[in-house]
Amino acid sequence: MRSSGDGTAAGGPYRQHGSAADHSIRQPVQPAVVAADGAAGAGDIGYRGPTACAAAGITYRQLDYWARTGLVEPSVRPAYGSGTQRLYSFRDVVLLKIVKRFLDTGVALQNIRTTVQHLRARGFADLERMTLMSDGATVYECSSPDEVVNLLQGGQGIFGIAVGVVWKDVDAALSQLHGERVDTGETLVGHNPADELARRRNRAG
Repeated sequence: MRSSGDGTAAGGPYRQHGSAADHSIRQPVQPAVVAADGAAGAGDIGYRGPTACAAAGITYRQLDYWARTGLVEPSVRPAYGSGTQRLYSFRDVVLLKIVKRFLDTGVALQNIRTTVQHLRARGFADLERMTLMSDGATVYECSSPDEVVNLLQGGQGIFGIAVGVVWKDVDAALSQLHGERVDTGETLVGHNPADELARRRNRAG
């Protein structure tokens, strides 16, 4: 699928095979419905804003702005007013780090927004093996080394983000930080999100 400059949907449904353009992110997927294996449940772990910022390498001002504009909203618990704390899921933090990397390389915010909406709908296994390539104007999803090579040879992939690598980086960062149980509010020191991911995969399988 391919994200057009104005963020509107163009072309047929994903996923077609063939030329590199067939793998670009094209049709926005609304983030309101999250796949079952990524949905936040009563026993899930959430991460407060400062923790999400530290793991994603962003400022709190960026986090707050992206939440208020709907770019990356906390899927575990939004802020309902003064005295409430946003809680971000592991997947949310991965998306925050991906957004940061795209912004650092000059990709237009509207294209990033469409990409985030698309990634929200993908399963854990899809994200872990995915590489996102871009020429600065268009973002392409690649699921194999051959697709990456084809984009590079066609001049359409100037830089790439291996989502699996981002995933591992966030996993390592969060394992040194504090998480919070949604159902009890218990603070988990040095919680390893990989344990939660394994539980979700088993539940989904």
